[in-house]
Amino acid sequence: MDSTPAPLANPSPWLGKVDVVLGWMVEVPAALLVLADILVLLSGVVARFVMHKPLVWSDELASMLFLWLAMLGSVVALRRGEHMRMTAWVSRVPGQHQALLEALSISACLAFLAMVAWPAWDYAADEAFITTPALEISNIWRAAALPVGVVLMAAFATLRLLRVGDRTQRLQSLAGTLAIVLAFWLAHPLFEDLGRWNLVIFFVLVVACCVFAGIPIAFAFGLGTFGYLALCTTTPLPVIVGRMDEGMSHLILLAVPLFVFLGLLIEMTGMAKAMVAFLASLLGRVRGGLSYVLVGAMYLVSGISGSKAADMAAVAPALFPEMRQRGARDGELVALLAATGAQTETVPPSLVLITIGSVTGVSIAALFTGGLLPALVLGLLLCMVVGYRYRFEDVSRVRRTPWPEVARLALVALPALALPVVIRAAVVEGVATATEVSTIGIAYAVLAGLLVYQQFDWRRIGPLLVSTASLSGSILLIIGTATAMAWGLTQSGFSNWLALEMERLPGGAPMFLAVSIAIFTVLGSVLEGIPAIVLFGPLLFPIARHLQIHEVHYAMVVVLSMGLGLFAPPLGVGYYAACAIGRVNPDDGIRPIMGYLLVLLLGTVVVAAIPWLSIGFL
Repeated sequence: MDSTPAPLANPSPWLGKVDVVLGWMVEVPAALLVLADILVLLSGVVARFVMHKPLVWSDELASMLFLWLAMLGSVVALRRGEHMRMTAWVSRVPGQHQALLEALSISACLAFLAMVAWPAWDYAADEAFITTPALEISNIWRAAALPVGVVLMAAFATLRLLRVGDRTQRLQSLAGTLAIVLAFWLAHPLFEDLGRWNLVIFFVLVVACCVFAGIPIAFAFGLGTFGYLALCTTTPLPVIVGRMDEGMSHLILLAVPLFVFLGLLIEMTGMAKAMVAFLASLLGRVRGGLSYVLVGAMYLVSGISGSKAADMAAVAPALFPEMRQRGARDGELVALLAATGAQTETVPPSLVLITIGSVTGVSIAALFTGGLLPALVLGLLLCMVVGYRYRFEDVSRVRRTPWPEVARLALVALPALALPVVIRAAVVEGVATATEVSTIGIAYAVLAGLLVYQQFDWRRIGPLLVSTASLSGSILLIIGTATAMAWGLTQSGFSNWLALEMERLPGGAPMFLAVSIAIFTVLGSVLEGIPAIVLFGPLLFPIARHLQIHEVHYAMVVVLSMGLGLFAPPLGVGYYAACAIGRVNPDDGIRPIMGYLLVLLLGTVVVAAIPWLSIGFL
């Protein structure tokens, strides 16, 4: 992912003016949608818990606004060049050819948007005949976000293309993209006889080539999925848009933009500075001290929102600035953030654990109990790597803080340190759901900034809301296209075939667990946790029972394996989410994360080999 816009060569003045005007027309509604969702969910909490009069329409309205936020946020991200993508290979190309590759990337995005535009409209038109249960209005008010977002993204992609490189490079990129699309279309009869090899062609080769060519991840997933369903199946194309809608519309994902905004508020109000000052006073003389804080903070806040991206967004803005000032490199920061995201996948109340309980019948309470110790084991292993990497860090210049000063900093930081406690207590006591709880955190941060820290710049709220929409849109579009990919794999029969092959494995339970680790690591990198569990959980958990593997033990192995894949480059969606949240180019984090991934794999093997770590406290 390149989080900064690519340089535009010789931008035309009138194109710049059109871009600014259209950008303002999109960014203002996107910012207002973030604010509206916050107010709607917070109103629902107040009405239910304080007034004892639940608003039956609040979740439905929030969901409707959320889809618009996801799409307009994607538009803003495309305009700003902030969609997540891999540039490790592109950056090695000689400078004179980089403009051509940038033009090819934009042309590929335009190709996907052009192909999906009519299915998006067709899908929205079908939704016009559905009436929402609470608001009792046509669902087209919600579904129209999809075609509108696609058209706006196409408009801004066109503007970017007109401002990249020279005319020859632009024409070459368009001609090359058109030639590739035409070649696949003419090869349509060949795909009919290839069977499951089509999965390799479209979901592995096409997606991988797009990713390494610098095409944004969301569009790479979309191109592979669209190509497979259009050329290898008889699936109506609006179904693709429907699956994208389904992926982006889970109300629990609304926690992503809200926790992103909360993280930005924590930094703006001075809460982050107060927390870091206190923690630094305690661990300032310890080599890698704030890295240990990052591991512990992710363990404590993990699962509060139900979204790993939201968890990272709540922690990173509070710690990254100070860690950078102390000399930490961007790649190391994002590598550790992604690793802690994988490490804490089993910490309750994990949405993946809830999904496992829902689709397999395993006790959710047992899953929550069993998930704490495995994550702790992986956290200790990560801390060992942190200790090794920072063993030569020079802390001689760091002043030892006197204990009276530590006490003063603790008092100042107390309101900020209480925020995670307030958020978790609100969930445990039933004051708010995992989606709504972020609004309580936002309200708390606003009050703390105004009344306690007295650092609240109203002029920064607008830009923060726009940044929230952009970052959220880039994450949610990936989730949407990944969900469509998961559905395509289901329709191919791949899931049933995989279950049958795993049941026939020799070697009993140990071999089954080993293969499960490998399979779910791969699945986690392309499907994320929930789609993979929905697809394969009902098929593989009965096999584990037959082999006398405890269901909670197997669940921990599966979740940790998927977390490993989810945060492993080059395809892991979670890794790119961590890069986007940290505002770091993913090329910088690839080498540092390898060591962390290795110990996470080792920890997963340890959890698989020692069932007591998962079931010892049941």
